[in-house]
Amino acid sequence: MRAMLLTMRLLLAVAVVAAMAGGWAEAGKPKLKTCDKGWECRGSIYCCNETITDYFQVYQFENLFSKRNAPVSHAVGFWDYQSFITAASLFEPLGFGTTGDKLTKMREVAAFLGHVGSKTSCGYGVATGGPLAWGLCYNHEMSPSQDYCEKDYLYPCIEGVEYYGRGALPVYWNYNYGLVGDGIKVDLLNHPEFLEQNATIAFQAAMWRWMTPMKKKQPSAHDVFVGNWKPTTNDTLSKRLPGFGLTMNILYGDSICGQGFIDSMNNIISHYQYYLDLMGVGRGSSGDNVDCAEQVPFNPSYKAATT
Repeated sequence: MRAMLLTMRLLLAVAVVAAMAGGWAEAGKPKLKTCDKGWECRGSIYCCNETITDYFQVYQFENLFSKRNAPVSHAVGFWDYQSFITAASLFEPLGFGTTGDKLTKMREVAAFLGHVGSKTSCGYGVATGGPLAWGLCYNHEMSPSQDYCEKDYLYPCIEGVEYYGRGALPVYWNYNYGLVGDGIKVDLLNHPEFLEQNATIAFQAAMWRWMTPMKKKQPSAHDVFVGNWKPTTNDTLSKRLPGFGLTMNILYGDSICGQGFIDSMNNIISHYQYYLDLMGVGRGSSGDNVDCAEQVPFNPSYKAATT
């Protein structure tokens, strides 16, 4: 009996020590703490950090996109802060805007919105307020140059449906609508118009693109920006290094990158740095490797000539 009691006490003591140590998962691995912060962030280690509404509030959104509801804008009344935050609540538990220290989090929001602002801008050189104040002016392509329909086994074109550019990071082509739709669990292949009818869905699609690698063994824009990715020797030789520049490589490939300091690339960088200034971070905190002027694209759109 004494031996049994001694054994039970020993087991109890081990259990108490383990509990005091914070608990351990199987195979001796520490169990990571998860947190809930209401509707905005649930059930994730990232929810234990500041969430986006803690450091990026409605007045800052208004400052960044001050001309989006001007009478000459093309999406008056469409884009708003609540739609952005509602969409972000799906990705904050995955680390969007919740990874790292406060500076890293603010820089990521500025970087993502820098892409969005540049791709939806109707600003020009002498525009009121300057060309960088006109982000979120559009929510769809105004004069499509083609039908953007291509034969695809997984995502075939639907009769009568058009796949021109729509959204916060504009989506083109039937196969991209199908892929992004699967990613956010919205039937965009049959209903691409949702991206110009619902701002939350439009932001969701853009955030999914930011957070998701397009090919295996390649990083997402999020990962290369917040420091989750380390370049291989081949990446280093191809001048693909972590930073804002590599997010452009991932999102746009050789349409922007590897062509020197072209205007389209400089415009995206300018939006990112302008938003950093307006958020109180300052463009001095843009980080290393801001451009992709000399980067070899991850996924070149061309095929090398062969003999």
